[in-house]
Amino acid sequence: MTNSITVKKLHVSYYGKEVVRDISFSFGTGKLIGIVGPNGAGKSTLMKAVLGLIPKDKGEVKVLNQPVKLVRKRIAYVPQRNNLDWDFPINVFDTVLLGTYPHLGILRKPKAKHKEWAMQCLKEVGMEEYSHQQIGELSGGQQQRVFLARALAQNAELFFLDEPFVGIDVSSEKTIIQILKKLRDRGKTVFVVHHDLTKVEDYFDDLILLNKELIESGPVQKVFTPETITQAYQSSMTILEKVGVGV
Repeated sequence: MTNSITVKKLHVSYYGKEVVRDISFSFGTGKLIGIVGPNGAGKSTLMKAVLGLIPKDKGEVKVLNQPVKLVRKRIAYVPQRNNLDWDFPINVFDTVLLGTYPHLGILRKPKAKHKEWAMQCLKEVGMEEYSHQQIGELSGGQQQRVFLARALAQNAELFFLDEPFVGIDVSSEKTIIQILKKLRDRGKTVFVVHHDLTKVEDYFDDLILLNKELIESGPVQKVFTPETITQAYQSSMTILEKVGVGV
């Protein structure tokens, strides 16, 4: 069986301060997986370390049973919106077209088929009518849809999204989660850093619950319990009443 990802004893530090420690988990393919935990739990750090975007202190990461550097073309990453330069002079269509570049080869330009595919990806997220607009002119929800379209254009097998629902409208959130579920149904594996516990049971098949160290991972029904939520958030009734877990 090919696992989408296997992480063993992962440790990551910033400036000598340990941010996540001793994280181990593995998942098969065709899953929609939420990464949840309180603020400062190391969710984004975990995702970046898994992708090799930041160095790890120690530990092993395998994606599709191989080191990440060997399968980068099969991975799509959508960072947090506040980490992007929205003043960069590029329009919506060209942003999405960038998603085809990993498969073009050195010094090759996109052909008509690549441009048709980019437009198809824009249509899938409902943004084709904005194709000539500069990305900074869009709303937060529209920007997130465009970067999801860029990820779709990459034709990846694994998708990693860091807080995709923060600061966006309800309509965009609904559109994005529907697309992510379709990707899952096509056999893709999707990881989402997420903060709204009230949506967990509706959105995800599996969870990674952490607070600097792994609290639990696996199916939502196993992970999303009063005991694990209390352990992760170090607060019982306030959190449990808010999300309706076991109360």
